Amino acid sequence: MPRVSKLVRFSNAILVIAACAYSSGATAQKACEKQVYLTFDTGHMDVAPLIAEVLKRQSVHVTFFAANERTKVGDGSLGQHWASWWKARAAEGHEFASHTYDHVYWRRDLPGVNPTFRVRPSAGALAGREFTWTAAQYCQQLKQASERLQDITGKPALPLFRAPGGKTSPKLLAAAKACGFAHVGWAPAGFLGDELPSETFSNQALLAKALRDIRSGDILVAHLGIWSRQDPWAPAVLEPLIVGLKDRGFCFATLSQHPNYRDAIAQAVANTPKP
Repeated sequence: MPRVSKLVRFSNAILVIAACAYSSGATAQKACEKQVYLTFDTGHMDVAPLIAEVLKRQSVHVTFFAANERTKVGDGSLGQHWASWWKARAAEGHEFASHTYDHVYWRRDLPGVNPTFRVRPSAGALAGREFTWTAAQYCQQLKQASERLQDITGKPALPLFRAPGGKTSPKLLAAAKACGFAHVGWAPAGFLGDELPSETFSNQALLAKALRDIRSGDILVAHLGIWSRQDPWAPAVLEPLIVGLKDRGFCFATLSQHPNYRDAIAQAVANTPKP
């Protein structure tokens, strides 16, 4: 009898462990049904190493939209100084996409049969000046950032872009789509507010708003450093935000898993010539 009792107890223990494992797996599956997509645009890069530490500590993968912006240290955010930083992020499983090479703002469409745009770069040799560009010239900016990212990281960039400031038009989006790029904006609640003045939008207030308003499926946007904000948003808000969202049952995914983009990305990958 004692032997049977031990066997019963052992069997019961196995069942409990199995049930716990199933419960844990079900919880994880349920959590991942509430995906959000954290993205970062480039900036002055001063906080980039701290952001990378948070992401690694929290096991969160994000999508970076990169332009060659002016930085506090180095030769531009896509320059040689920061190349090893980008390469390390690729090794960790993050993804990358174009933010236009010279951080080019769309200003307005111009009339005519062929699409042309008034644009203003905010980085590079032409920064601060306004130009008229054809669709081909705009596409070249998209491709230049993507190609530079691949050169640095050894990882193909996603066939996506984010226009600086999120400023676009239907004509601009159509031109970008024709050269293989889909635009990615952000959810209203996904605007994390790091561009706003800290004198009137404190980190605590921005964190509370994000945790209150973010919903499943939202694309979130922040930056690798904002010049004008006195009390930096990152990394101060980043880790509490990630932890708070995880506590609410959210999990994080890159844009290659987003239902609006994953099919187009898979198709683009399939069509990429193999070396």
